[in-house]
Amino acid sequence: MAAIRITLLLVLSSWYAQGQSTSSPAASAPSDTSSVSTGDTIRTVNKRRLKGLIVGSTVAYGVALYGLNELWYSHNPKESFHFFNDNAEWKQVDKVGHFYSTFYLSYASDYALRWAGVKDRKAALIGSIVGFGVMLPIEIMDGYSAAYGASVGDLAANAAGAALYLGQTLIWKELRIYPKFSFHQTDYAPMRPNVLGDNLVSEMFKDYNGQTYWLSVDMDKFMRFPKWLNLAVGYGAEGMVYARDEQNIEARIGTPYRQYYVGIDFDLRAIKTRSRFLKGLIEVVSIVRLPAPAIQFSEQGVRAYAFYF
Repeated sequence: MAAIRITLLLVLSSWYAQGQSTSSPAASAPSDTSSVSTGDTIRTVNKRRLKGLIVGSTVAYGVALYGLNELWYSHNPKESFHFFNDNAEWKQVDKVGHFYSTFYLSYASDYALRWAGVKDRKAALIGSIVGFGVMLPIEIMDGYSAAYGASVGDLAANAAGAALYLGQTLIWKELRIYPKFSFHQTDYAPMRPNVLGDNLVSEMFKDYNGQTYWLSVDMDKFMRFPKWLNLAVGYGAEGMVYARDEQNIEARIGTPYRQYYVGIDFDLRAIKTRSRFLKGLIEVVSIVRLPAPAIQFSEQGVRAYAFYF
C-alpha cells in the first residue's frame, strides 16, 4: 500500500529529527528564536529548525510524490477527475490502513513541530492537518487515473486517523490509544502475485489477508496496570484473492470473512533510557504489534494463539 510506504518514510524522518535534537526542544541560539507561552511553561520556537523542517519536508514529500507517480500511476491512462466507490472492497482492510497511516503522519508531524519548538496544542493541531493533507494528493492522483478513482471512503478513513490523534492530545494531552500493525504471510499471495505480492516485502504492503490492524490501549493511564503491558483489539480479514466478495465466489475461492482479535501488547515506551537513539528506535518499533498472545473470533470459530503476528 503506497500510503503505508509514505507513512513509514515520514515516521523514520521524524525519528531522525528527534534523535538529532537536544534534551530540550526549545534549546537554540537566541537570535533564531521567539518565545511562546504554553500554560505553566515557556517553549522557545527555533526559527532555524522550523524553516529547515518546512523546506526539508516539502522537498522530501515532493520527491516521494514524484516517485509514487512514476511507480504507481504513470503506466495508466489519465482521464477527467472522478470518484470511485471502493467501500465494498477488501473487507475494508485497506480503509483501516489509511486510518493507521494518517494517525502516524499526524504523530510524526506533531513530533517534528515540537522538536522545532512549536507549543504543544498548536503542534498537535497543525500536525493533524498535515497528516490529513499529506494523504490528499494521493486521492487526487487516484481521481485522475483511469485505473482508480478518488475514494470518499479513503478520505473518511484519513480524517478518522487524524481525528483520533488530535482528539487524544486535546482531551488527555497525551496518547493513550495507539494503532498498530502486524503481518504474516498467507497462501493467497501466490494465487495472484501481481496484485498480492511476490515476496515478503511486497506481500506486507499488498496482501490484505495477512495484515492485522490493532488499537493498543495504554491501560495504566486508566487504572492500576503494569506499565509495560497494554490490551489490544484487532481487525483483519481472509479469503481475499480479489477485491470483492462476488469475485472470490465466482473464482471458487470461497467467501471472504472478517476476523476480530483480543490480545495483549507490549508497551516498549515503558522502557526508560537516556539514549536519544534508543528512544527514537522505540518510537519506530512501537508502530508494530510484536508477537503476543491473542484470541481470534470469526465465522470460522474461535481460535487462540500463543504468539500472533
